[in-house]
Amino acid sequence: MVEFVCKVADSAGRIFSQVEAAQTVVEARHKLAERGFYVYSVRPRGGALGQLFTPRRQRGVGGSDFLIFNQQFNTLIKAGLPILKALDLLAERAASPRLRPLLADVRESVREGALLSEALEQQGVFPKVYTTSVLAGEKSGNLTGVLDSYIAFQRVTSGFRNRLKVVLIYPTILVIAVTLILSYLVTYVIPEFSKLYTDLNVPLPTLSKVMLAVALPVRAYILIVLPVLAIAAVPVFLWARSERGGLLLERMKPHLPVLGDIWLKAQVAQMVRTLSTLLAGGTPLVGALATSAASVNSRLLSRAISQAAEGVRQGQPLHASLAATRLVPGLALEMIEVGEASGSLPAMLTSVAEFYEEEVNLRLSRLLAFIEPGILVLMALVVAFILISLYLPIFSLSVGATVGR
Repeated sequence: MVEFVCKVADSAGRIFSQVEAAQTVVEARHKLAERGFYVYSVRPRGGALGQLFTPRRQRGVGGSDFLIFNQQFNTLIKAGLPILKALDLLAERAASPRLRPLLADVRESVREGALLSEALEQQGVFPKVYTTSVLAGEKSGNLTGVLDSYIAFQRVTSGFRNRLKVVLIYPTILVIAVTLILSYLVTYVIPEFSKLYTDLNVPLPTLSKVMLAVALPVRAYILIVLPVLAIAAVPVFLWARSERGGLLLERMKPHLPVLGDIWLKAQVAQMVRTLSTLLAGGTPLVGALATSAASVNSRLLSRAISQAAEGVRQGQPLHASLAATRLVPGLALEMIEVGEASGSLPAMLTSVAEFYEEEVNLRLSRLLAFIEPGILVLMALVVAFILISLYLPIFSLSVGATVGR
C-alpha cells in the first residue's frame, strides 16, 4: 500500500490536499471520486524521489502516438461507429503498444456503464485537459467537435515545443564540444607538455606559468571534484523537484535578465491556449481555470491560476483576477478584457497564445543568433590561449638556440 498526496476539490468548490492510501494512482483517484471529490492531481507521498520511481504506466501519456490515437478515434466516431466499437478497434490496433492496455481498460469501464471521460480519468495517465474536454463534449453532445479542438491544440503545442527543441540543439552541441575539447586539453595535453618542459629544464614564460598553475590542479582534483559534485547535485535536484523548492526557484525565474521574460511568456502562452481549448469545448470558466492550473507545468503559474479561479468564483472578471496575480503581462490582460467584453473570449485567448508563441520563437532566435557565435569565439580564445601557452616555451627555446649560434 502506497500513500499518495492528492489535490482535490469538494462539492463547495474548496481546493485542498489530502493523503490517500492505495495500491496505484488509478485506485487512489477512484476512491476519491467515489467520495464525491473532484481530483486535480495524485502523486506519491515521497515527493520528487517517489515520482522518480513511479511506474511508467502511472505517468502521463502524450506525444505523436497520443495525437494519432485521437485522430483515429475521432474519425471512427464521425463515421458513425459507437464509442465502444471504436475503442474495441483501437485497443487492438493502436500505434503505440503502451496505449493498448490503457485503451483496453477504458473499453472495459465503458462496457460496464462508465462515461468515456470517467473511464479515461480512472487511468490516471491521460492529460487533465483531455479528460475535461471529453467530459465537456459528452455534456454538450458535441464530442467530435471537442476532439477536433483538442487535436488542433495538440498539434500547436507539440509544434511549439518541437521548434524550441530544434532551436536549442546547435547551442547544446557547441557547449558539449567545448567541454570535451577543454577536458581533453586539461587532463592529457597540458600534463604531457609540463613533463616535457620539466625534463628539458626549459624556463617558462609568465603566460605558460599561469596556464599550468590553473590547469594542473584541476587535473589533480577532477576525479575527486566530479563525484562530490554529482553527490551534492542529488539533494539539490530533489529539493528543486519538491513543492517548496520548485516554487522558490520559479519565483526567481521571471526576474532573470532576458531569459526570465521569455520563460514567463512561454508559460502564459501554454496556459491561455489550454484555457481557450477548454472554453471552446464548453467547459465553464471556473472549471476551465481549475483544469488549466492542474495541467500547467509551472508551479508558480499554477498557484496564480488557482487564485484567479477563486476570484472568478467570487464574481470578479477574468482579466481582473489574472491581474491580481502580477504574473500575466499587461498586453495579455488587455486582450482578455476585450474578449470578455465582446463575448469572444476563447478566440481572443487563442490570439494571445499565438502572439506570445511567435514572440518567444523570435526572441529565442535572436538570442541564439548572438549566443552561437559567442560560444565559438570564446572557444577559439580559450583554445588559442592554451596552445600559445604550451608552444611559447618551445619558440623561446628555438630563438635562444638561434641566438647562441
